[in-house]
Amino acid sequence: MIDPILAFIVAVFLLAGFVKGVIGLGLPPVSMGLLAIAMPPTHALAIVIVPAILTNLWQTFIGPHLRDIMRRLWPLLLGLAVGTRLNAGMMTGPYARCAPIFLGILLVIYAVVSLRKFIFSVRRPNEKWVGGIVGLISGVISAATGVQVIPSMPYLQAIEMERDEFVQALGVFFTVGTLALAFNLTAAGLLDKSTALPGVVALACSFTGMAIGQAVRTRLEPETFRRWFLISMICLGIYLAVAATYEIHFA
Repeated sequence: MIDPILAFIVAVFLLAGFVKGVIGLGLPPVSMGLLAIAMPPTHALAIVIVPAILTNLWQTFIGPHLRDIMRRLWPLLLGLAVGTRLNAGMMTGPYARCAPIFLGILLVIYAVVSLRKFIFSVRRPNEKWVGGIVGLISGVISAATGVQVIPSMPYLQAIEMERDEFVQALGVFFTVGTLALAFNLTAAGLLDKSTALPGVVALACSFTGMAIGQAVRTRLEPETFRRWFLISMICLGIYLAVAATYEIHFA
């Protein structure tokens, strides 16, 4: 018989990979949000971490801008790593039951900010100190939810990189973020043999979904797909937050 949880993981990562293939991001938010329906966020993150690292490593080294990105974004990356480590116990400590609530709220904020397309800019002389603060906040949030998109995505859009450099910068940022999360999980003993099979399945399905998404991207209207994807994230976020709140108060 097919393990229903394993079948669920296959479906989740095919979808998450497809989304990433079409719009270039979305693997952690989609996979974390959906997996959290069926398992604790710590278990979900242990499955997500390897596919997230490897898909982002590929994105990191695909372009010629890596040296310039590191020179420009090192305060952001350092702040991300430090913030993730400082809040390392959030998913495994006494507030672990609240993690689905934080994740749900974050998904809603991420989707609303993306839908509204808030536009602001950060002047080049201010990038270092603003980036450090943004990275630190993103790291703290990431350690609690497994997702690094807020407030880092608006910041990366605000510093006005050219398109190919921006895509590569996303790969660098999310690689650092997922490696920092992997360190937290390893220190907490959550990355072990039990996550090996789900992780391999998730990895294969992620790349399969990405290949399908990239193949059909030219046939879809990316902006329409992106809008409905974000609306779905709002619904999923509300469900996670409400369900977790109900469970805490009435379980």
